[in-house]
Amino acid sequence: MNFRPVPFDHPDAMKLNDQVQAEYAVRYGDGGDATHLDPRMFSPPAGLYLIAYDEWDRPVATGGWRTQDANDEGYADGDAELKRMYVVPEARGLGLARRMLAALEEDARTAGRTRMVLETGSKQPEAVALYASSGYEPCTKFGYYRFHELSLCYAKAL
Repeated sequence: MNFRPVPFDHPDAMKLNDQVQAEYAVRYGDGGDATHLDPRMFSPPAGLYLIAYDEWDRPVATGGWRTQDANDEGYADGDAELKRMYVVPEARGLGLARRMLAALEEDARTAGRTRMVLETGSKQPEAVALYASSGYEPCTKFGYYRFHELSLCYAKAL
């Protein structure tokens, strides 16, 4: 696999984002994640967006982080927020999500962020298992979905 940094509005990123949004819609019965994401949020050094490409140069996994600091949505100074982690169904089980997560954590650490935070949902048990096995622990809810009953928030010191 080849991990490449791309802009959040890159055509391959948009394609994978559409796929993850469709999966969210099926799992939660809604229109997908309504969190506002501006492509500039993922521009280094304040963030990073990665796509994993397979040996045929097909985009098969994605993920990014963006800088967050203390605000009225519950973030803390030094936070890096994980967003849009996704692996296409045919590439699941190959360890791509774990490799993507490690690459994003390392980049956020290098950028001076002190804690990685993420929000997922109770209807995504695979994601919950990945984060728990990667050292993430439940934390106080934050972000757009902080008042939603299906929202689960996790954090890990970098």
